[in-house]
Amino acid sequence: MGKNSAPDLRFKLPIFGDAGVGKTTLTHRYLHGLFKNSYHSTIGIDFYLKRFEIDGKKVSLQIWDFAGEEKFRFLLPGIINGANGTIFMFDITRYVTFQNLTNWLSVFNKANKTHGQKVPVFLVGSKTDLEGLRTVPSEEGKKFVKAHNLVDYIECSSKNGENVEELFKAITKIMISNIK
Repeated sequence: MGKNSAPDLRFKLPIFGDAGVGKTTLTHRYLHGLFKNSYHSTIGIDFYLKRFEIDGKKVSLQIWDFAGEEKFRFLLPGIINGANGTIFMFDITRYVTFQNLTNWLSVFNKANKTHGQKVPVFLVGSKTDLEGLRTVPSEEGKKFVKAHNLVDYIECSSKNGENVEELFKAITKIMISNIK
C-alpha cells in the first residue's frame, strides 16, 4: 500500500483486560514483530495504527491499548464508542484475569447499550508459551464465548508469535463482514 493511497476501511479496535495480561506486548508483536519481556504499565490508553491489505481491501486499523488497572475502567464507555470490534484478553496462567472478564464485559455491555451499538468481541487467552503454568483450560475460554455470545476464542503467544497474525486477521474479517 503506497503512502498516498488512502485506506478503503478504517476500524477502531480497543483491547481490554486486566493489567499484565499482555495487551501491549501483543500489540507490539503484531505491529513490529518484536517481543520484549517488559513494558511500563499503560496509563489510560495508548493508540497505534496499522495499515495493511486483506482480501483486496486497504485497511487502517486503530488499535487502542487500554490500561488494565481498575482505576481506569471509568474510561471504557468513552473508548468503546464507535468501536468496530474489541479484543478481551486474559492470561492463561492467572485464573483471576479470566474471572475478571465478567466485570469488564458488564461495563462493556452497558456502554454498548448506551451508545446503541453492538461491537463484536474476540476473546483471547495469552501466554501459551507458558503452557506448563496454565490455570485456565481452553474449554473454559470456549464456554465463556458461548455463554456471553462473543464472536470467537483464540489463544496466542506474543513471545513466540503463535496466532498473533491470525487473531488480527480474524477480527478484521469480522469487522469487514459487519459493514456489508
